[in-house]
Amino acid sequence: GESEEEEEEAEEEGDVAEEDLEEAGETPDNSPNKEHPEKTNGDIEENEEGEFTDKKNEAAFCLETNLPVEGEENMGEQEEEGKTLPNNKNLTDHKMCEILLVHFFTLQWPKLGTLQCACPLERFPAVGQLYSAPLPTIHKTLEANWFLLNKSFAPKGGTVTDVTDLQKELLGLMGTYRDVHFANSSPLREAKEVRSAYCLHVLNHVLKANTRVLRNNAKLKETKDVNEEFRDQGITRPKVLILVPFRDGVLRVVQTFITLLEPKGKIMDVSNKKRFKEEYGEEPGESPPKLHRPDDYHAVFSGNIDDHFRIGVSIMKRSMRLYSPFYSSDIIIASPLGLRTVLGADSEKKRDFDFLSSIELLIVDQADVFLMQNWEHLLHVLTHLNLQPLDSHGVDFSRVRIWNLNNWAAHYRQTLVFSAIQEPQITNILTKHCHNYRGQVCSKTIPKVGSICQVLVQLPHVFQMFQSDSFMDQDARFQFFVEKILPQYRDSVMSHTFIYVPSYFDFVRLRNYLKKEDISFASVSEYSQRSEVSRARHFFQKGEKQFMLFSERFHFYKRYTIKGIHNLIFYGLPMYPHFYSEVCNMLQAGVREGGGSVSFTCTALYSRYDMHRLAGITGANRAAQMLQSKKTVHLFITGEEKNT
Repeated sequence: GESEEEEEEAEEEGDVAEEDLEEAGETPDNSPNKEHPEKTNGDIEENEEGEFTDKKNEAAFCLETNLPVEGEENMGEQEEEGKTLPNNKNLTDHKMCEILLVHFFTLQWPKLGTLQCACPLERFPAVGQLYSAPLPTIHKTLEANWFLLNKSFAPKGGTVTDVTDLQKELLGLMGTYRDVHFANSSPLREAKEVRSAYCLHVLNHVLKANTRVLRNNAKLKETKDVNEEFRDQGITRPKVLILVPFRDGVLRVVQTFITLLEPKGKIMDVSNKKRFKEEYGEEPGESPPKLHRPDDYHAVFSGNIDDHFRIGVSIMKRSMRLYSPFYSSDIIIASPLGLRTVLGADSEKKRDFDFLSSIELLIVDQADVFLMQNWEHLLHVLTHLNLQPLDSHGVDFSRVRIWNLNNWAAHYRQTLVFSAIQEPQITNILTKHCHNYRGQVCSKTIPKVGSICQVLVQLPHVFQMFQSDSFMDQDARFQFFVEKILPQYRDSVMSHTFIYVPSYFDFVRLRNYLKKEDISFASVSEYSQRSEVSRARHFFQKGEKQFMLFSERFHFYKRYTIKGIHNLIFYGLPMYPHFYSEVCNMLQAGVREGGGSVSFTCTALYSRYDMHRLAGITGANRAAQMLQSKKTVHLFITGEEKNT
């Protein structure tokens, strides 16, 4: 095992497909200065505020001065009606009050599963039972390519899969402009389809909005009569904000945009693409050989996994400009950390959030990964969306929509949240930070089969319930653990005890307590140095330390197999159900090498607020029984021979 352990500790990254970027045409630019990735020697540079200035392409992509492409001057007026661009409607004060009147109902769709709908206004048609959300009208520019939305992840030389049933359901829902939370977007299965679907929705929205502005520019050249119909924009230009956890996500979104926009047989003009490839792609030979990790790990950590970035994208007449300054961008793609450094804090002098004032479409992709990064950064971004700008930024107020002037932008914003799991903090985004007057639709599918079925080790699982007053009540869990659980393991006979801790705050609290009590333990968290991890694993496996304290984030980022576990304690249930079976199956690793029979134990703590996590482990029906039962201790046994 020594060499294997060293191998495991080598850092790793997956590989990425860059064919679409290779094929797309390129506006020449100079390669970036590697020391300052935000600067180049060419036309793009940053001014003092850290804002991009791409002087060369400013005029070509300017919305105020451009006119429509030939043939688009009189595109059907229905293009701008409520069905395709619902953000044109103005609500009265009376209607804003009606938003408070919400009715809830549940639907069952073939692919999206159980949907919980909240509909505030009766005058909006309800989402029907089966497929009755039709596909939205596709903008003329996308008509030729939209059904190729799965091309960007087709195997090289393989056939492109048609638009899937899941994508049709999602596109239909997105087209109603309600908020949507889809919580079954597994990185191995649905995530690619989901990304392609929202990319199409984003381009459709931006192209329709821009076409309307360009058409009105042409009309205003012929008339001086500026009336309501010319109110076609927000106070600032950015309309779409896409939040993704890693740079690789940006690369894949941009690749999909190119696939959808590129005319057949022609090469699309993409400004600053060389720089983009260098900063968001992965250099050949950069990733070490793939180590033995689960498939979902490779799916999440593929390509460039830097988590500090932000980039503006503007689209004009079938051309795309990357690195456009934020105030000249239609779409901003960023990580929460990348935006946080621009937004700043209340105490800072240099801060800017006006560019988020007129966001009409927010996409939070892989929301569960943000929980494993820093959730506070995401919340900070959400609280700075759709605020009244501090400066006019040279806008023509006669063209600004009334609801932007009235500071109602938050009620018109559509939010799409995609995650691999159901988790209260993610659901909270929609309840606390989303005020869309059209309502929202959330998937509520609970797994029928739990991950405990994947445990291969012969093991008794004791689930112990403790009383808690709220989801955030950490004290009740701590007291229960210290008073009821830990004393059973203090005896040296119970050595090789592994404590799995989902929350880093709980991890620190337990570590301080074990130190104070002078208990023999090793600890491993996402902040541990590589040498500390090696020592902790060694001492624990040899039994020189009785306990190992282990954080969930460390498991998420590394997926090491810890050897020598005999007794397992889940201080909290894992956020990802498959982590439960992965950790339980680690018990087998020490036995294969050590020989001899060991009796294993496993104890897991839960409260009534852990419904989703419990269902992911035991299955929906058993979880419901466990939460309703008068008993507080439940026993499961895995790994027994079927014949006995």
